[in-house]
Amino acid sequence: MPEKKTRQAAAKDKREGKSASTQAGEYVKEEIEHVRGGKHGAKNAKQAIAIGLSKARRDGVKAKPSKTASKATKKKAAQDEQASKTRKRPAAKRSAGAKKALKTASRKTTAKQAVGKKALSTQARKAASKRTASSRSAAARKAAGTKGAAGRKAAAKKAARTRKRAS
Repeated sequence: MPEKKTRQAAAKDKREGKSASTQAGEYVKEEIEHVRGGKHGAKNAKQAIAIGLSKARRDGVKAKPSKTASKATKKKAAQDEQASKTRKRPAAKRSAGAKKALKTASRKTTAKQAVGKKALSTQARKAASKRTASSRSAAARKAAGTKGAAGRKAAAKKAARTRKRAS
């Protein structure tokens, strides 16, 4: 069950006209916090992201799976979307089983390995490398548009600082 602050943050993103993936990002962030906090485990960053996306879809975020996603992923996304329309409580046995599996996963790999900075960085690079330069550029342009004047100013200052450090 997503936390209240996560739902509110996603709703704010939606009001501001941000993409579905940005809205879903709030749920992914929450999931990463859960794994880091030891609430449950995850084998790797990809699994934590998948759990967060699933939560988002079940909460009504219209995050579509990528075109290159597997059949199983597309099927799961469709199930999640259907679940958002029909509010039925999941079976207690199923919930308990899922929780137990995630709890034992935390013993196999540490949270630092699964969703540490390095693991998330590697996952982000892998995901970005699958996209074209024009696709990444278009996404950045759209993001700049939804940032607002203050956001753009802060981003420009940060970029200038980064350039200064790099040279």
